[in-house]
Amino acid sequence: MGQMADRVYTRTEDVQRLEQLVDELAVNALVALHLRGGRVTEGVVAVTPTVQVFRDPQQQEGSNGVVKLIDPERPDWSELVWLCEIERLVHLDSVTKGSSKA
Repeated sequence: MGQMADRVYTRTEDVQRLEQLVDELAVNALVALHLRGGRVTEGVVAVTPTVQVFRDPQQQEGSNGVVKLIDPERPDWSELVWLCEIERLVHLDSVTKGSSKA
């Protein structure tokens, strides 16, 4: 396994929170992600994220995931956001779970 993350999660509650975010991040949804530290990023979910197994810098194995955002008006822009960095998710359109999953 070559996947590394700054943070990994092993507690059931933390993994369930990551999975809940995945459920809310339907492909093609326009979202605003309010991140730790106060930064907000907006974009369209390019691919439905998944919770995966990673290792942290101490080699502890646990869960995390990333969501890729794109912007059709800025074709050269994309951003990968760690699920654990999302404090709040706001839907800016009507695309939700079950309406456009890929």
